[in-house]
Amino acid sequence: RDLERLSGRIAYGNASPSVLIAVSDTLNVLPALKKVAAELKDPTLKKIVADIDPLPEEAAVLNAALERVNRKIDKGKDGSAGYVIKRGYDEKLDELRDIKTTAKQWIVNLEEREREATGIRGLKVKYNRVFGYFIEVTNSFLDKVPYRYQRKQTLVGSERFVTDELKELETRILSADEEADALENRIFEELKQMLLSGTGCLQRTARALAALDVLVSFASVAVRNNYVRPVIGKKVKAIDIREGRHPVVETLMPHGSYVPNDTLLDGGDNRTIIITGPNMAGKSTYMRQVALITLMAHVGSFVPAKSAEITLTDRIFTRIGASDDLSGGQSTFMVEMIEVATILNYATSSSLLVLDEIGRGTSTYDGLSIAWAVLEYITSEIRAKTLFATHFHELTDAESFGGVKNYRVLVSEAGGKIVFLHKIARGSASRSFGVEVASIAGVKKSVIEHARRIMNELERQAKDRDSNRILMASRSETKSVQTSLFDKEESEVEKELKDIDVDNLTPLQALTVLSDLKKKLGGRG
Repeated sequence: RDLERLSGRIAYGNASPSVLIAVSDTLNVLPALKKVAAELKDPTLKKIVADIDPLPEEAAVLNAALERVNRKIDKGKDGSAGYVIKRGYDEKLDELRDIKTTAKQWIVNLEEREREATGIRGLKVKYNRVFGYFIEVTNSFLDKVPYRYQRKQTLVGSERFVTDELKELETRILSADEEADALENRIFEELKQMLLSGTGCLQRTARALAALDVLVSFASVAVRNNYVRPVIGKKVKAIDIREGRHPVVETLMPHGSYVPNDTLLDGGDNRTIIITGPNMAGKSTYMRQVALITLMAHVGSFVPAKSAEITLTDRIFTRIGASDDLSGGQSTFMVEMIEVATILNYATSSSLLVLDEIGRGTSTYDGLSIAWAVLEYITSEIRAKTLFATHFHELTDAESFGGVKNYRVLVSEAGGKIVFLHKIARGSASRSFGVEVASIAGVKKSVIEHARRIMNELERQAKDRDSNRILMASRSETKSVQTSLFDKEESEVEKELKDIDVDNLTPLQALTVLSDLKKKLGGRG
């Protein structure tokens, strides 16, 4: 049970009977737990166990007082709707309950006596909430009604009466019921006050149990899934993971089928890794696994790897997945950019950044430009350890920067089909295999074939372009100098365009000028 939450309910005065029963059940198992834990030799565990207090006196009172069998849970706000206190705990409460329990037999006995005394065979003692208890006699026997009967109500076919004995009996039954409820409420409040004085011990015990629960879970998972103890500390300067695995994904796969991968992120030549490859190949899983292993090492857990050295990391920033905020009026791209802005503003050289397909939510050139600028800023300014997955293959040219390395997800091609190997290797992917992935997803064959034709034409056109014309901000010389979009020849064309007096230019002169400009540009466009 969540003992800390239960003790909070007690401290705020809104504990129900089920809360007290849950506390009692928890206290009852603590002595056995402490007995087992007494055999532990680790000083940290011994200190944790020392904070566990079974509160034996309080536990004994709760065991004696609380009814656990055939009880009605829970009471209303005033505690009036059920039995919670066990029989035998309070003698007065037992007596009052006995009155209520035996009331039915008293009524039966009274009914039999009145039938014999009056000779009215159809005489019945009944009860309703309006009139309480009363004697009902049909009209055919009204002549036998004795003078001691007091008329209370006349109906179409019968009369209702009361007697002094019946009124006295009613008073005893109803007052006993009310008194029993009041007494039970008072006892219940006393139990809550008893626990209220011990909430400090309960909360300290709850924290100790939580810590013990976490450590036991760590140990159980580590043994079951073959985790290793990571090396972590100030002397470790890199994230160096050998045969790392995703702690969740590997448990969902057949044993031994998960493909492990190595990772090296340091403050030097390997501080940024660009990962390319097709969708479904495992880029996101790989990046998540690195982030999770880093987090697990920092919280004191063993990690899913053959070995792991983890440098101290102040924060883990992620930009993974696509989502929008319709209620806030924010598009998928806006949400992405807000997250990127947060990373650029708050990440440090001691952070781990996990960025998946930055810039995919807008046009190709906008997205590529943003992705390149973000990558360059992280690499040159923040210098954080970074995993950067992308489908913009132009970004692989950033390996020329210091500290950037290209990695790809291996794919096997055979007979026009692809097989994902889920293995990360040095180098960049030549293409993203988007059409092949669409085919695997079940897109119509005619659409796939048409997509291949379009892709081939686009690739042919791309080969004719000068890839160097894409603006890439370079900080190799000075931060304030930006590479011009136009080369020297194009700058002269731009100057000539600015000098043209379009207001006084005839159509024939315009054609001549355009022809000259085209020749200067080498026939492009």
